[in-house]
Amino acid sequence: MVTPATFQGTLSDAAPPAALAPPLAALWWAKKGDWDKAHRLVMDDAGTHAAWVHAYLHRVEGDLGNAQYWYARAGQLPARGALDVEWTEIVEALLAPDGRF
Repeated sequence: MVTPATFQGTLSDAAPPAALAPPLAALWWAKKGDWDKAHRLVMDDAGTHAAWVHAYLHRVEGDLGNAQYWYARAGQLPARGALDVEWTEIVEALLAPDGRF
C-alpha cells in the first residue's frame, strides 16, 4: 500500500511507480514540473479523481475558469490556498485507506 509519505519519497526517482493510477501519476509528474505529461494523463479520464487533478493542473497553469469547470466535475469546491497545500490534500485523499474520496 502506498502512503502519502512513500508517494512523496518516490519524487526523487526518474519515473513514478508503475502501479499508480493515472490521477496519482499525474500529480507525480506535476510535482516534478512536467505539466504537459500530467495533463495528458487526466485529460480524457471521466472519473472524479481525474477531474480533481485536472482542476488542480489548470489552477497551476493559471486558467482559473477552466479549473472552476473541473472542480465542479469533481464535486469539489475550488481551492483558494497554496498550490502545494492543495497538491498534498489531493494526494492524501486519493491514497486514503478509508476511501473518503
